[in-house]
Amino acid sequence: MQCPKCRGNMRTYERNGVHIEQCENCRGIFLDYGELETITRMESQYSQQHMAPPPAPGAPAWGAPRGGHRHGGHHQRSWVGMLFSS
Repeated sequence: MQCPKCRGNMRTYERNGVHIEQCENCRGIFLDYGELETITRMESQYSQQHMAPPPAPGAPAWGAPRGGHRHGGHHQRSWVGMLFSS
């Protein structure tokens, strides 16, 4: 299969039942019909299972992010991020 963007070779990966085609040249990701919806549903389920409980009322919010950004480069990875990490 050839990439529709650059005509490079496409490589197929299977992740949790979803087939993902990625171009070896431009690294573009291509999904078949319905696969984006499957990934979105799986991401939502993952997020619900891995949400931290809110702090108790009146408890200090030590380490809470301020100003819309995080310090130190430590961040939580989403399920989609892990899907494309390898």
